Amino acid sequence: MTCWYEGPLAAFDTETTGVDVETDRIVSAAVVVQDAAGTRPRVSRWLVNPGVPVPAGATEVHGLTEEHLQLNGRWPAPVMFEIAETLAEQATAGRPLVVMNAPFDLTILDRELRRHRASSLDRWLDSSPLLVLDPRVLDKHLDRYRKGRRTLTDLCEHYGVALDGAHDAAADAQAALDVVRAVGRRFAARLERLEPLELHNLQAVWHAAQARGLQAWFARSGSEESVDPAWPLRPDLPAAA
Repeated sequence: MTCWYEGPLAAFDTETTGVDVETDRIVSAAVVVQDAAGTRPRVSRWLVNPGVPVPAGATEVHGLTEEHLQLNGRWPAPVMFEIAETLAEQATAGRPLVVMNAPFDLTILDRELRRHRASSLDRWLDSSPLLVLDPRVLDKHLDRYRKGRRTLTDLCEHYGVALDGAHDAAADAQAALDVVRAVGRRFAARLERLEPLELHNLQAVWHAAQARGLQAWFARSGSEESVDPAWPLRPDLPAAA
């Protein structure tokens, strides 16, 4: 029997105007689908005119200028619909979805759906929930004592994965997918008996523990920064009184 990390996987990534899931916007996104390790992937790409200014700092990261997005990007409402439909297709097919730092990308998509479609990501996933694989959570749990950062670039270097065109949504999605396959192979003794649904549920527990550890570190450092333990999707902010 083929292990999950050698079989069908999909991956999702976004590029955005910033790092606040509640206020920033998606400017590009991609879904990569691969039927088995080593096979040719199918790639869907979206370019979005967010309708808001694109900060220079964001452009420095992903290279997408406000002018380029205004000329070539599509309006957000139909794009968000298409992305949600594509993710729902992966869920219905039972194909695990790789998302690096899932609480960011899935939450910002959810907020965009609420903003432009008066809907939510959960509504697309009522009948078939996503089976998410987050390389950051997996690596941090399985190799927890390794020092150093764990960005996608760091993980690619550690696991020997090529990352061509970092901060392009399709390139990042493919790299994250390849990292998950590499993690699966390296830790096969601990992962091969787990089904994707079991692994999805375990990652929620692992991420919460990782968040508590980071929160404790912030407290010891005198920082007031808070860490959200929710995974793979952050809950709604409470409505203002």
